[in-house]
Amino acid sequence: MFRLRISRSIFSYILIFILLILIYSMVFLYLMRTYENRDYEFITAIYWVVATITTEGYGDIVFDSSIGQLFSVIVILSGIVMIFALLSPLVVTPVLERTARRELPLKVRADLKNHIIICGYNQLIETLITELDEYRVPFVIIDENEKNITQLVFRKILCVHGDASDEDVLLNSNILSARMLIANQSDEKNASIVLTSRELGNVKVISLVEDTAKAGYLTYAGSDRVISPKALFGTYLGRKAIDPLTVHLSGATRFFADISIVEFPIYLRSVLIGKKLKDAQIRELTGANIVGLWSGGRLSLNPQPEDLIRENSVLLAVGTEKKLEALKKMTR
Repeated sequence: MFRLRISRSIFSYILIFILLILIYSMVFLYLMRTYENRDYEFITAIYWVVATITTEGYGDIVFDSSIGQLFSVIVILSGIVMIFALLSPLVVTPVLERTARRELPLKVRADLKNHIIICGYNQLIETLITELDEYRVPFVIIDENEKNITQLVFRKILCVHGDASDEDVLLNSNILSARMLIANQSDEKNASIVLTSRELGNVKVISLVEDTAKAGYLTYAGSDRVISPKALFGTYLGRKAIDPLTVHLSGATRFFADISIVEFPIYLRSVLIGKKLKDAQIRELTGANIVGLWSGGRLSLNPQPEDLIRENSVLLAVGTEKKLEALKKMTR
């Protein structure tokens, strides 16, 4: 369908352009004969129109009459519209978009086996990516967002562009030879992903649920395990409300097998004070991921690279015990 729309756009543009050249050529011959007393061949008329409409204007053939000069202005302006206003949106942009889509990965290599399929990319998955890379566990990320896929391709992370609830997309991700599938999209989307994966095989499925009330539906759909990140955050924050001075890793909340969520207050002489999150390079230096930031008495679970780390800030981090210990040293 997309290819058909592009073909029609190009065909329409070429047809309009040719008709415009023919009409302008006939008008050119009429004006030259009537107001300039000059006769030209039709091929000469086409030459003048093409040179003028493309704003080249060699100047070897010009009008002396006012009406001829006005016609020349009309031809030039219509050429600008045809080339700059219509050529780009009708021809150039669709072709570029089509080329860009062709470059997005749509299938993994056939020999990829015993891997993990992650459906949906976000900051939470970044922590999982780090751990899977460290333990050299093969994985592939499926995502519909072109920007996310482009970034993953740039980072050389194996990925597939498409709808994870689509049977063909899962087959192109080698679901039949996968060890696990993680559904990390909306609860409704996750249910579709789980149902589709169950129709294709018996891969182990873990679903991340947004609304804990819908956990039962995902289990009924076929999920082997349903995890609620918000519930885990709530459990951790509840612990901190009971014992706000606890900063030991032993009080961390487990997320996955070896991954925990820990809160780190920023102390007076910490090297992080006064730095933006992007400049602190916490993930590069420790391997831990910052998923929350207490600042001014408010908790943001979507910290931005421009957020400033202050003396009274508290970092909410996710990672293994070793990585969180490294971060703990930076906060002291």
